[in-house]
Amino acid sequence: MMEKFYPDEYLDSTYEIDFDELYAQGYRGVIFDIDNTLVRHGAPADERACALFAHLKELGFACMLLSNNKEPRVKMFNDAVNVSYIYKAGKPNPANYKKAMEELGTDTGNTIFVGDQIFTDIYGAKRAGIRSILVKPIHPKEEIQIVLKRYLEKIVLYFYRRDLAKKNKEKQ
Repeated sequence: MMEKFYPDEYLDSTYEIDFDELYAQGYRGVIFDIDNTLVRHGAPADERACALFAHLKELGFACMLLSNNKEPRVKMFNDAVNVSYIYKAGKPNPANYKKAMEELGTDTGNTIFVGDQIFTDIYGAKRAGIRSILVKPIHPKEEIQIVLKRYLEKIVLYFYRRDLAKKNKEKQ
C-alpha cells in the first residue's frame, strides 16, 4: 500500500544526482519540480541551478519544469534556465507528466522526475510510470499545507527506509 508513494531513489539534494551516469544508462529527459527542489521556495534560479541546466543541456538531456505554481512564478525561474515548462500542473495527476514527456520527445523508459514532495511529485511520477528521485527540501520555510504534509511524509519515509533495509539485507 505504502509502496505507491516510495521514490526510486532518495537523495540529500538535486545537486548530488549523477546526471552523467543517468545519461550513460540511457535516460534522455529530466522533469523537475522547482520550489525546494532546485531553489528555495519562491526564489529565482541561482548560479547553481543555471550551472546544472547548462550541464544537462551539454550532456544532451531534454529538460522540463513541472510546477503546480502559477505561470509568473514558473516563468521567472525559467527565464534564467531556458527550458520548457508546464505551470498549474495539477500534480499528482499524471496527465501533465505525460504531456511533459510528449513535449520532450521521451517516454517512461528514458525519463526521470526529480522533486521534494512525496504526495505530489513522487506519487504523480509513479502514477505516470516515470523513475522518480526524491530530494530533501532545500529550505524548511514552507506554506502551511506543505508543512502538514511533511508530517505524513515522515511516516512514508520511515516505511520506505525500513523496506529498503530489508531488501538490502535479503541481497546479502
